[in-house]
Amino acid sequence: MTAPVPTLAPLTPGGRRVLDAASRLFYERGIHAVGVDTIADAAGVTKKTLYDRFGSKESLVVAYLQHRDARWRAHVAAHLAQVPDAGPDRVLAVFDAAISWSDENSPKGCSAINARAEIGEGTDDHPVFPEVSRQKAWLLDLFADLCAEADVPDPRRTAEAMMLLYEGAIVTVGMATFAEPFVVARRWARTLLTQG
Repeated sequence: MTAPVPTLAPLTPGGRRVLDAASRLFYERGIHAVGVDTIADAAGVTKKTLYDRFGSKESLVVAYLQHRDARWRAHVAAHLAQVPDAGPDRVLAVFDAAISWSDENSPKGCSAINARAEIGEGTDDHPVFPEVSRQKAWLLDLFADLCAEADVPDPRRTAEAMMLLYEGAIVTVGMATFAEPFVVARRWARTLLTQG
């Protein structure tokens, strides 16, 4: 089964305010555009509190990504709980979760993809990279598990197709290329899941 999301140590009220402020600012403005002074001001704490809790801006970025990922996973789990029986509808529940999540939580696309793109090339040792890879591997593994449970032919390759549809949709959300990309992706996912 898929690996759990790493859990952060319990946060003090000040640490929680830092993470909440950083999460909002990093997503809205971008990682490079937001400095620790801005985060500390928005959280109503000192820079010392920020560094005492998170150690560095890089660690705070990873915590931001993990926090969003934990919220997303809980959202997916709630949708999967509504479709307890194995089958195509359970696979499609991931797309249903994305439809209900994206407008409010991801109007600029995927925070992990955005962070990976913003960090750029030549910094392969940056801690954002393994975090982004972990999140994407989890989603692919989830699709693979759901496809295997649904007894679809070649579940791993079908999961890869689901992942491509999902990732294409989340990028399209961020680019605003056309309306309701997850609805379109879900429609094609259903076709793939039911054609065999």
